[in-house]
Amino acid sequence: MGNTVWIVQTTLPGELNEAEVGMWCQSIIDSNLAACADIKRTTSVFRWKDEIQSTPEWNIQIKTSESNKIELISKIKSEHSYDVPQIIWWCAESTKEYYDWVQG
Repeated sequence: MGNTVWIVQTTLPGELNEAEVGMWCQSIIDSNLAACADIKRTTSVFRWKDEIQSTPEWNIQIKTSESNKIELISKIKSEHSYDVPQIIWWCAESTKEYYDWVQG
């Protein structure tokens, strides 16, 4: 796995507007914790406090290096407004050129 990049995914509240979400993502990029963030609107259906919820959210996929992954996850946890935010991650193989770009 020589060209491995990490994808960290979270969601943000749907009541945030696109500019607010963009600024949140830009702060991660400005902190040099990631190379890029993809932003998409989504609807999440889940059980919370014994009730089924369906709510609009922003789905954020962030591409980062292994060396920045833990600090990025810590930043998301410390800044997130949810009691239990979705923070999941996985590694993906990429081209050498994309890997080099993500590494900075």
